[in-house]
Amino acid sequence: MSGARQTPASLVGARPEAAHIIEFDGREIPALPGQSIAAALWAADILAWRTTRVEGRPRGAFCGIGACYDCLATVNGRPNQRTCLLPAQPGDTVTTQEGHGRADLAI
Repeated sequence: MSGARQTPASLVGARPEAAHIIEFDGREIPALPGQSIAAALWAADILAWRTTRVEGRPRGAFCGIGACYDCLATVNGRPNQRTCLLPAQPGDTVTTQEGHGRADLAI
């Protein structure tokens, strides 16, 4: 068995276009054209980008279809964006969302 990491793209033999860069909490993350922000974060081994509003527990993508809202993040200054539904655009800035995602609602 080889030590190469398998990805969905490698499993189906896809040849995607070159990656572009998005920023997550100040860190540059490569994203493939058409890839959701959540998928780009997963590919970068980032599994949590939100904390719950009551206990501050980490959350990331769970359902992957926009139904559970666990993948909420602040994208380009807009809080409460479902990252599993948003295609990553070149230059997007994603930040970890805490609580409600609105400073005026913070406890």
